[in-house]
Amino acid sequence: MFSVGLELTTADFRRVAVQPKDFLIGAVCQIILLPLVAFVLLSVWKIQPALAVGVMIIASCPGGVTSNLFTYLARGDTALSVSLTAVISLLAVVTLPFVVGYSIQHFMDAGEAPDLSVARTVLGVFLITTVPVVIGMIVNKTTPVFAGKFERIARIISSVLFVVIIIGAVVGERENIIDYFKQAGPITLVLNIVMMCLAAALARFCGLGKPQGIAITLECGLQNGTLAIFVAATLIGNTTMMVPGGIYSLLMFGTAIIYMVVIRRKSITES
Repeated sequence: MFSVGLELTTADFRRVAVQPKDFLIGAVCQIILLPLVAFVLLSVWKIQPALAVGVMIIASCPGGVTSNLFTYLARGDTALSVSLTAVISLLAVVTLPFVVGYSIQHFMDAGEAPDLSVARTVLGVFLITTVPVVIGMIVNKTTPVFAGKFERIARIISSVLFVVIIIGAVVGERENIIDYFKQAGPITLVLNIVMMCLAAALARFCGLGKPQGIAITLECGLQNGTLAIFVAATLIGNTTMMVPGGIYSLLMFGTAIIYMVVIRRKSITES
């Protein structure tokens, strides 16, 4: 999130106000459609309650630095991607605890449901999303030369740490991971593919440009798995709930790469 802040300026937020259509469509896809699609899938696709909550956690997380990187590589609207990541990360302080709290009540029995402190969850999400973004923006504002040089290094560091954390989460549940993967793997893959298709279709239906459609599609397909694991393992204290976030984060790289290859080939064919 600090690396996201390094890319942000106040102009990015002004753009949201001046050109709200692109942002609003992306925000609706990620804040409303993504958790809704996950909930519908879980309503007909029965898996272990704790895993179901884990699916809802990853579905309510914002995009991360990975979505910004893939949008750049796919020649999408990187500025829109970064703006969506930043603003939705700030909004996640409210939306994520709400979705997680409701999911625990809906999918888990009273006896097995963990105690969720809303205040602690809000504070935790605030500290891991809002604070690093703001610090990154301050660094970018006060030392733009350093921020520009360090931005690429920060992306690499954050991407490596992201992969390490995801692998660590999967290894941490290695005794049950095969059973968990059988349950959570298919539904997370379907959620990822369905949501990317819906985002792309909605962007096209609303008349957005191709770069904006790419940004919104990848923003809805590449979620912040690190945040999902943090919420599950640290704020809720349930390691089973972090597994869907880890599995989703591994699968999303494959679908994003396939999408990027298709977009590149289509661009070459059209030109």
